Parts: sequence; C-alpha cells; structure tokens
Amino acid sequence: MSQNWTAEIRTEEGKGASRRLRHAGKVPAIIYGAGKDAVSVSFAGNFIKKAFQDNDNFNTVLTVEVAGGASESCVVKDVQRHPATGEVSHIDFQRAGTENKLTKKIPLNFVGKAIAPGVKAGGLMSFLQSTVEVSCLAKDLPTKLDVDVSSMEAGTSMRLSELTVPAGVIITALSHGNADYDQAVVNIGKPKRKG
Repeated sequence: MSQNWTAEIRTEEGKGASRRLRHAGKVPAIIYGAGKDAVSVSFAGNFIKKAFQDNDNFNTVLTVEVAGGASESCVVKDVQRHPATGEVSHIDFQRAGTENKLTKKIPLNFVGKAIAPGVKAGGLMSFLQSTVEVSCLAKDLPTKLDVDVSSMEAGTSMRLSELTVPAGVIITALSHGNADYDQAVVNIGKPKRKG
C-alpha cells in the first residue's frame, strides 16, 4: 500500500459536521504539531479501513497530500473508533518534521519463543508488555521492535534496558534515570516439578 494518503480539507467543524461526513462514508481527521496551525481534513472511509489492516501504518511516517493544500509528513497519533462497530471515526495526525522528536508507542515483536531453553525445559513464557514508548526523530521511527528471546533460561526475565533499539531511538521509560522504570518485558517461569 502506498504511504501517500490523499485527504480533502474540511470546511465545517463540530460534531454535526463530523457526523455528516461519516454518513457520507468519510473519516474526519486533524493534522497538528511542528509549530503550525492545525488543519482539519477528511479521508475516504474505504481507504482508511484498508490502510489500517496493515498495523505498520500506525508507526510509519506517512505523506498526507491535502487536496487544495500542502502535503504533510505525519504519523498517526490517535485513532478513535465507534464503540459498537469498531469503525474508525476520527484520526489525529502529528506532523513529523525532520527536526521535531516524536513520542510513540510501538509494538514489541518477540522472536525465538519456541527455541528458548527455558520453554524447552517446561517453563511458561509470559509477555508482560506488548508495546514500548519510544522517542526519536521521524526518520528513525521503527514500525516495531524485535525482541530476541531465543536464549532465555527458565526463571529469568528480560528488562527494557536489555532491549536492542536502533540508533537514534530512546525508550522513554529509561530516560527518567531511575531503575524503577526499567520494567520486565518478558519472563519465563521455572518448570513445575513432577511428582
């Protein structure tokens, strides 16, 4: 799927205008940040439904081309969904300039689960976090963070400080300088003794 998203400028504001847009099969959105004025836009509903089938789009720098306006480099900051249908009802985009740092939650992708010695010995692997908040420039934003658990033994855990992050990416919890924020991400329990 293209990372160029086409939007239209919204001229009407408010709940009534947003409701009318949704009835017309469109999704209202806003683009803000980088010291510029916020821009209200809308997208074709079918396009948004298809775009969000790819989870990487939540952590990818997208080019939003606004009809009758400028094109903007953005990341998805927040998505509101209808409580009953789960359909996207509004999207917040944050401008991703080359100079401003972004703070985003990105998914953790655990690899090597089946071959971990602790699992082979009968220990149960528990995933304590599925995402981690990072801070970085837009160009350095990873779509996910791979966590290699293939060498974990029974009775051990892996903490945030043990994760391998790309250059330019900081795990925000670790930037506090306090060991209390260095939480466990995954652990393997000791196997139950038989008998």
